[in-house]
Amino acid sequence: MDLVEVLPQLHMFRFRIGQAYLWRDGADLTLVDAGDIGAAAAIEDAVRTLGHAPARIRRIVITHGHRDHYGATRELADRYGAEILAHALDAPVIRGERPVPEPDLLDWERPLYAHGLTCPEAPPTRVDRELTGGEVLPFGDGARVVHAPGHTPGSVALHLPRHGVLFTGDAVASAERVMLGVFNVDRAGAAATFRGLAALAPRTVCFGHGDPLTEDAAAVMEAAATEAAGSGVRAPLSPPAPPPPG
Repeated sequence: MDLVEVLPQLHMFRFRIGQAYLWRDGADLTLVDAGDIGAAAAIEDAVRTLGHAPARIRRIVITHGHRDHYGATRELADRYGAEILAHALDAPVIRGERPVPEPDLLDWERPLYAHGLTCPEAPPTRVDRELTGGEVLPFGDGARVVHAPGHTPGSVALHLPRHGVLFTGDAVASAERVMLGVFNVDRAGAAATFRGLAALAPRTVCFGHGDPLTEDAAAVMEAAATEAAGSGVRAPLSPPAPPPPG
């Protein structure tokens, strides 16, 4: 796992497939996603490397119900008493009560999707608080939950307006350029979500896959959202790291 500083209070954990983020408010920590089922030990080690105690992880916000985003959540939350939050529409998938919805794949996405299936399945995981969108969570001086459907029905983004930070989950990706995320169940809905996220004019954008965007973020997001809306989803110049579909 790679540990990457995005901002002094924000770090990215990059795994073999996908990534998660750690936000720090003083001594209190928030995870945005938690990697796959094998990521818990690496996350704990990284938190300690940063000089923090894993027991200070207060909450884990799951951006959507795909295995590379919540696989280690149950282990970490059980060990440290963290609250688990996810959107109500994806919560049944995360709890193992419903199957992962099938995406509407473009031809170039199919080999990525097949590769994504090699990621270990996530265990059924409790959801302590179901989100609907519009909530303000107690971290980052008020983290606003944005319902971001399209990739999955219950995808969420998190906007920290006082810091100009946006976590997109897999609604948006970065693979040599910023682009609409792949494996969407509703491509038109995903494009509409992209436009809505770009309208927030963030200064820093943290994706579920790909390097964070820290320069000219608002303009780059606006241009990429316009391109996605006008021309559909083009294949990237090189394939993005594949987000596992389940």
